[in-house]
Amino acid sequence: YSDKNIGLGNRRLSIIDLAGGHQPVHNEDESVWITYNGEIYNYRGLRGELEKRGHHFYTNTDTETIVHAYEEYGEECVQRLRGMFAFALWDSEKKRMLLARDRLGIKPLYYYFNNGRLIFASEIKAILKCPEIKRQLYSEALRGFIVFGYTPGKATIFKKIFKLLPGNTLVYDIKSKKVDIKKYWDVGFSHIEQNSERYFVKSVIDNLRESVEAHLVSDVPLGVFLSGGVDSSSIAALMSDLVDTPIKTFTIGFEDK
Repeated sequence: YSDKNIGLGNRRLSIIDLAGGHQPVHNEDESVWITYNGEIYNYRGLRGELEKRGHHFYTNTDTETIVHAYEEYGEECVQRLRGMFAFALWDSEKKRMLLARDRLGIKPLYYYFNNGRLIFASEIKAILKCPEIKRQLYSEALRGFIVFGYTPGKATIFKKIFKLLPGNTLVYDIKSKKVDIKKYWDVGFSHIEQNSERYFVKSVIDNLRESVEAHLVSDVPLGVFLSGGVDSSSIAALMSDLVDTPIKTFTIGFEDK
């Protein structure tokens, strides 16, 4: 999709609505467009809510749900999304681009902003395709990678290329050529309750089962990676209770450490 001074592109891994979910996806009058990576696990309930409010859908994707949620709730739509996601949404009437990343940063989103120009992608190598961007090493971030195994904070190993942090949104106003970054979510421990160990054991299992069930929405075959640990084994065990067919499991190893 391209408009004056703006372009959106997408390379899709089809999971929901394989035939009809090609991106970028738009709203009814094609004034709002989105390119998106991820899965919204509560999209069916959210879609029903939006249809009751008068929104009309032309696909069966979770992608389109974000577009109509934005129409209804504006930038606060991210608060209603349950899932893993990174998306760029263009509002042609307000001349604004909204970038958003899921609460825990499961899906990646990188950006470059210089002299009023915003370039973004789910991988740095896509941004580096732009001729104006020089591959300048950022030594501080490289040191962080050597120490921690990742680059802390918003920095990357390239100067002027940044990560949009988990639980953050970025709004780019094409008129003012300015960006505004906000945190919409963070981990909180202010409501820790006092209860028995038995209560918390049951609570963990109930929440984990509900979460696994929410992840089973797919138009393609399901599988699970087994790492050899308790976490993936627990997920596989819960999946086997929730589906009627045998679970396909996979373990991957590498000779190179």
